[in-house]
Amino acid sequence: MKIIIASGNKGKIKEFKAILPDDEVLAYKEIMEEFEIVEDGNTYAKNAIIKAKAIYEKLENKKDVMVISDDSGISVPILNNEPNIYSARYAGVDATDKQNNEKLISKLKDKNIKKIPAYYTACIALIYNDKTYTVHGWMYGEVLNQEIGDGGFGYDPLFTPSGYDKTLGELDDKIKQQFSHRSKALELLGYILKVIIK
Repeated sequence: MKIIIASGNKGKIKEFKAILPDDEVLAYKEIMEEFEIVEDGNTYAKNAIIKAKAIYEKLENKKDVMVISDDSGISVPILNNEPNIYSARYAGVDATDKQNNEKLISKLKDKNIKKIPAYYTACIALIYNDKTYTVHGWMYGEVLNQEIGDGGFGYDPLFTPSGYDKTLGELDDKIKQQFSHRSKALELLGYILKVIIK
C-alpha cells in the first residue's frame, strides 16, 4: 500500500516510517509541489481532515493510495490547556520548536512551576476510496520548565511521560514508539485498515 503523509514535518515523517515499516510511506512533497494548507479548524480532528483532504484532492491516481494526516499537540491544564491545537505555532506562525518551547517555559516560570501534569493528543485522519476516518491517541505525563535532551522534536525535551524519569528528548525512539500518542492512534487506525482493506 502506498501511504502519503500530509505533512512536511521531518520528525513526523520519520516517526510514521518507523511505525509503518511494511508500507511505502511518502511525504506529500515527494510526489507533488509543496503548497500552503490553511489549518483553520478548532479541533485536532478538523485540522487533520483539512490537511488530508487537501492532499487527496490533488492526487491524480487515487487507486491503492491512502492519505494520512495527523494533527497533534501538547496541552497543559494549568495554562487553560495551552498550547493545544496551536502547539506548532504557539510562538507565532513560523515559530521554530525552540521558540515554542521557550514560550511554554516562560509561561510555566511566570507561575513558578517546575513541573506540572500535561498530555499530548494526536488525531490521525485517513482518506481511502473517498471515505474519511479519524482516530485519537493520548500520552500523559508532566511538562518541565526546562529543556532536557536533544532527541525527538517539538516539545519532547520538556515532557516526561508517565512511568519514566527521562524526557522524550532523552528517550530512544524505539521506546517512545511503544506508548506515544501517535503510536496509540496508529494502533487504532490498524483496526480500521483491517476492515476497509480486504
